[in-house]
Amino acid sequence: MELLDDSVVPEHARAVKQEAREFAQEHIAPAAQEYHNSGEYPWDILEAGMDAGLVAQDIGEEWGGRGLDLYEIFAIAEEFYRADAGIGLTMMLASFGAEIVEEYGSEEQKEEFLRPVAENEQITGLAVSEPDTGSDLAGMTTSADLDEEAGEWVINGEKYWIGNAVEADWVTLYAKTGDGEDRYSNYSMFIVPTDAPGYEAEHIPEKIGMRASKQGHIVFDDCRIPEENLVGTEGAGFYILAEFFNHGRIVVGGHGLGLAAAAIEEAWEFTHGRQAFGRDVSDFQAVQHILADMRMEFEAARALNWRAAEKVVENENGGFWAAMAKTKSTEVANFCAERAMQLHGGRSILQDRRISRVYRDVRIPVVYEGANEIQRNLIYRQAQF
Repeated sequence: MELLDDSVVPEHARAVKQEAREFAQEHIAPAAQEYHNSGEYPWDILEAGMDAGLVAQDIGEEWGGRGLDLYEIFAIAEEFYRADAGIGLTMMLASFGAEIVEEYGSEEQKEEFLRPVAENEQITGLAVSEPDTGSDLAGMTTSADLDEEAGEWVINGEKYWIGNAVEADWVTLYAKTGDGEDRYSNYSMFIVPTDAPGYEAEHIPEKIGMRASKQGHIVFDDCRIPEENLVGTEGAGFYILAEFFNHGRIVVGGHGLGLAAAAIEEAWEFTHGRQAFGRDVSDFQAVQHILADMRMEFEAARALNWRAAEKVVENENGGFWAAMAKTKSTEVANFCAERAMQLHGGRSILQDRRISRVYRDVRIPVVYEGANEIQRNLIYRQAQF
């Protein structure tokens, strides 16, 4: 059974998809349970991915990357997440937010900050969510005030659920810089080195899923960064993020598809060859119907996601399509994992079972990159009838 076949993948993205599959089979899958159990950061696998040219390579060639496009990054996501979501997330977060610097940053910023990431000498994070605010991008309270005399931005506030908050060399920060009536024009983006004075971060306590990926709690206490670390135009942060998340949600759809594929594979293997009441479990019509439903939902989600990728690339109502793809794919992953757990019976709850790990992991992508309830708001508002 090959669920993640390349028949729907654009021809130019098939080679890197194969690279990702081979890497995942050799490096990610064999270590997945070990890192899930330990909750440690998989530095060795991340470094192997860097050596293989599969980390931070959506950055353009002029800055040291491979210039992989959205289709190629999406294809990588499917393969990594089928092997393991926690390690896969670590691999994909190594350059998270750097794409914003590439798109909107100055030449000096790109040379100083972007190139080391593309050349795999540094890793990054994107600091948006806060302890009391996640999906309301116009409701964040972390502030950045310009000290004109010192030529520095002074940052105060907190950020939460930030990937690589501790491990990163720098983060792209979303902070409030205004207080105008247009709440969407009060935010800006910044580059914040993690060794800047006033930057303190600690790991969030152990999670039930994606344990090989590390998220953190950042506290900014009069954190000072140079004035030139503003990315793009002051007040444009909300609009920058909105565009960035269109691409990100396509990739998160790939996260869901990889997890759904893993769940279906486990369910299929477990039910074929296992005996009950003198028959193969897969001979029972009820089991066959469950497997059929899983496959139908998976194929529907995958077709939608690849179509949505094209819509985002072509800038054809991208927000609408990205929201649908992310929502459908991540929810199908939950559906498939739950059904697979049921088919596994009591063995589903054993810690060393792959399906148990998948079941824990699928709960997370329905929340990150904008909770699916917010995605439904976006779908309704942007629908064009």
